[in-house]
Amino acid sequence: MNPANRPPLTLALSKGRIFDETMPLLAAAQVHVTENPESSRKLILPTSDPGLRLIIVRASDVPTYVQYGAADFGIAGKDVLFEHAAQHPGGLYQPIDLNIAKCRLCVAVREGFDYAAAVRQGSRLRVATKYVQAAREHFAAKGVYVDLIKLYGSMELAPLVGLADAIVDLVSSGNTLRANHLVAVEDIVPISSRLIVNQASLKTRSAQLQPLIDAFARASQA
Repeated sequence: MNPANRPPLTLALSKGRIFDETMPLLAAAQVHVTENPESSRKLILPTSDPGLRLIIVRASDVPTYVQYGAADFGIAGKDVLFEHAAQHPGGLYQPIDLNIAKCRLCVAVREGFDYAAAVRQGSRLRVATKYVQAAREHFAAKGVYVDLIKLYGSMELAPLVGLADAIVDLVSSGNTLRANHLVAVEDIVPISSRLIVNQASLKTRSAQLQPLIDAFARASQA
């Protein structure tokens, strides 16, 4: 329910798996979304609750919209939040791990590449990734020297054409790796999606936000 003269709360989501797996959580809070962003051109979606709307943004932009108050809260993967925090430390409240969109951040190499020997011999590895901060910290902790190459997509191509010795990327089923003759050789961290909240909104709109936060928490533990 939306108090009089108050704008609706804004929830930032990305298309795809996170959107799909968020819908049951919203349903548990008695909120339904009538349009699918995959088939709709709209970037602002109404819901069955006049006090809540959704905005559809790129996954990597969700934390930015929430931190700067364009969205009151959002849902983003731990991978995205890790990279965002490196540039904007302490800017977001993360009350709940929603246990959705689960995968893992891994090191992968082409089949036949002896990763263990390369690491043992102190070789300087070229590593392609979108997750530069996570990769930098992982290899630094292992004492492995790396040259990081930032890519935004088609990560699996890099070892196949000699751009990189390894990649750091998200892996779910592993089918994409196998299809491109790559193999995961090291897990860095398990990934799931989290609820993130704008700190100012939490203070000024807690009466509206807290029931939704509580509903998400119950649904994620069911």
